Amino acid sequence: MSEASGVDGVDVGWEEARAANLANWEERVPLHVEGYGIEAFAEDPAHVSTVVRDDLPYLLPHLPDASLAGLELCHLQCHIGTDTVSLARAGARVTGVDFSPAALRAAASLAETLGIDARWIETDVLDSRAAVDAELGPESCFDVVYTSIGTITWLRDLGTWARQIAALLKPGGVFYIRDSHPMLFTLDERRDDLTVAFRYFGDGRPMQWDDASTYVGEGTVQATRTYDYPHSLSEVVTVLLEAGLTLEAMHEGRTLPWQFAPRMIQRADGEYEWPGDEADRVPCTFTLVARKPA
Repeated sequence: MSEASGVDGVDVGWEEARAANLANWEERVPLHVEGYGIEAFAEDPAHVSTVVRDDLPYLLPHLPDASLAGLELCHLQCHIGTDTVSLARAGARVTGVDFSPAALRAAASLAETLGIDARWIETDVLDSRAAVDAELGPESCFDVVYTSIGTITWLRDLGTWARQIAALLKPGGVFYIRDSHPMLFTLDERRDDLTVAFRYFGDGRPMQWDDASTYVGEGTVQATRTYDYPHSLSEVVTVLLEAGLTLEAMHEGRTLPWQFAPRMIQRADGEYEWPGDEADRVPCTFTLVARKPA
């Protein structure tokens, strides 16, 4: 687990914060290639990531014939592509978007190894519509826009994020997000109880962290400084509504695919949860499904 030190409400511009985050994520790539267990994809043609395994039951009921088969899907903030190729194995025609060149190289290598036809676009998620226009043409839109786990906390401007999603979707298309619950990030993970230590509501100022570790594997990075932004659940819902989407479903979950705090217990399915009755006290994730009107 992390021994990160956090400073709340720092005065740093978006470009500086983005550059620091990019440097950190570039260095994470080889650690995650080693730590994500990607060999399982080659060993088992039916293998999918645990993230996608858990997402599909909440996503599929909102799709035609409850299936991804043949649908065009854009995966925002796709990282090294393990979830993207999993969605392809579930039947989608996939396009992965990420701001990290190293991550996209790893994703493309994984897809090629598995014989999966996927497209990869390097861009900030906040510029994703323009990047898709440049790479695929302005007529390219998607039946599904998907993002999951560890994504929006890295973004300052969720209004622009939501408008990009709406612009990428076809009329009638579905947006799906599952991410760490903003209440979770108010807790001090080093404490032996559930102690609120950080802001729930955002004001445009990030948290600054200095941490050499990452959430999987044993290695460390040299670019230790990162910045993330608090976003309340109401903010996430509001920006999607303001972008013209219609909310269809919401869920709050009790487990995580990564160990937020040392006290969290790993279950048989690989997920992590709070011990005892603490699992009923704090949500670990939220899931939203929204649709662009036809």
